[in-house]
Amino acid sequence: MTFIDFFALALFLVLWVVFSWLTGGAKILNRPSLTQAMAERRREWIHNSLTRDLKMIDTQILAGLQNGTAFFASTSIFAIGGCFALLGATEQVDTVFRDLPFITYSGRSGFEFKVIGLTAIFGYAFFKFGWSYRLFNYCTILFGTLPMTENAKKNPPETERMAERVIRMNIIAAKQFNAGLRAIFLSIGYLGWFVSPYVFVGTSLIIFFVLVRRQFFSDARLALMTDTAP
Repeated sequence: MTFIDFFALALFLVLWVVFSWLTGGAKILNRPSLTQAMAERRREWIHNSLTRDLKMIDTQILAGLQNGTAFFASTSIFAIGGCFALLGATEQVDTVFRDLPFITYSGRSGFEFKVIGLTAIFGYAFFKFGWSYRLFNYCTILFGTLPMTENAKKNPPETERMAERVIRMNIIAAKQFNAGLRAIFLSIGYLGWFVSPYVFVGTSLIIFFVLVRRQFFSDARLALMTDTAP
């Protein structure tokens, strides 16, 4: 492990924190992120559900959100298992890496350190996905407390308070899900470290700029922010 290794790791963590800050509430060129825009659409969805008594569509949406979260949580578990399997095969990897050209091999201890770091990333993602799944479950229960249309009209302030509670829980659950997904995306950049710390720097920057573009300059964001008819 050299200075450039620790510099690349520090840069990776800084980019992670910066991207979390950008999507959490910051703006680039006065542009809110795709995540922030979706939070407002979640608010519109819950308010719209108050206008109908038959909420099967809403429950299906909530079930889809939970299923997607469960899928990524399971994927994180498999990734963690793969990392432990990789630690068990350190001797074979050591033999292979020594003979590969264009790869900066930092020795057995360095390789194990990198794998442990990758395991920590997937572990972090699993806890985020697991907590998000639980929060979406709470959101489903809170959604069930929303009154029927007639009862909602009788007490608008109370209805608004109950709807706001569902909205906040939904947004928090989505925030945790996005944090886990962010870890999965950034782990792709982390894999560059197994080749070289210079590749690690390059892959981290590439993944960072790709994610920033998707959040602030993508067609998906444009479609979400466009209010005029085509």
